[in-house]
Amino acid sequence: MKLFKKVALTILTIILLSLLGGYFYFQKKFTPPQNYLNVSGRAENIPIKWISDNENQHEALLIPIQINGIDKTFYMQFDSGSPITVFYKKSLESISEKLSNQINIDSEKNQISTGFSIGNMKVYSSFFEILNYGSVIDFDNPDAANIIGTIGTDLLEKRIIMLDFKNSKCSFLEQIHEKDFTTFEFKKRKILIPSKIENENLKLLYDSGTSGYELIIQKEIWGKYKVKNSPIKVEKGNSWGNTLDVYSASAKKKIQFGNTVLNLSEVTYIEGTSELQKFLMKRSGMQGMIGNKLFLQHKLILDCKNEKYKLE
Repeated sequence: MKLFKKVALTILTIILLSLLGGYFYFQKKFTPPQNYLNVSGRAENIPIKWISDNENQHEALLIPIQINGIDKTFYMQFDSGSPITVFYKKSLESISEKLSNQINIDSEKNQISTGFSIGNMKVYSSFFEILNYGSVIDFDNPDAANIIGTIGTDLLEKRIIMLDFKNSKCSFLEQIHEKDFTTFEFKKRKILIPSKIENENLKLLYDSGTSGYELIIQKEIWGKYKVKNSPIKVEKGNSWGNTLDVYSASAKKKIQFGNTVLNLSEVTYIEGTSELQKFLMKRSGMQGMIGNKLFLQHKLILDCKNEKYKLE
């Protein structure tokens, strides 16, 4: 009996240590790094640019920027699903080849110390991460959308963002008069907005990286929300170089954010995401994701520091 109790206690201890170790592993892995951005000034009424393809006219939202010391406009994608602002290695290397001594990449640490400006707002960090991603810059085409990085939600800890989708402009403000704002969650630099569809309360991740989709949900709920027997549009998606299968269908639902009710005309589900991503979605309490397409005729204001937003 004593031996049995000892073995049982040992097994219980191992299980508890495993659970505790798993908890700290996920906390460390998915807690964003320290915010190293130094931000000054503000940017008002900056024109935004859309990337489009044959199927999707709003595939990605781009913001014009200028790198310190370089008299040329580049673009960075605004991705509210990314907790950090990053640059693309292949893009920076092509700039470095063209403009020597302007870009100094720390290849060993995959970092760069630099700054950029959006209008009159200046952003600087000694620790910008560099991803092995991107394309060669087209210096000869003045209309080329040369994308060199991603703006993440670390910038939204420093500034209130106003996305005026209707007029294709954005602003980054230090303060704003917050009347009729609604609360949301800003956890680990993820924007979780409460909503309601058919009296069902949902917590949705605002991920502007899924720009051209209205609502991305699990397959089972997708089947419930879509119009019965409606045609299914199948696309290939891209998540940092990983190919995903994207399925969209028509919907005729109303989705409510605070006191604002929008028409939901399309629902989407994705295959190809990892089991880890699915697990994290469940752990966060998130029921789905919303992109920019849902807000194209509206203005979205996000004050992440105070966890308040407004949809006009």
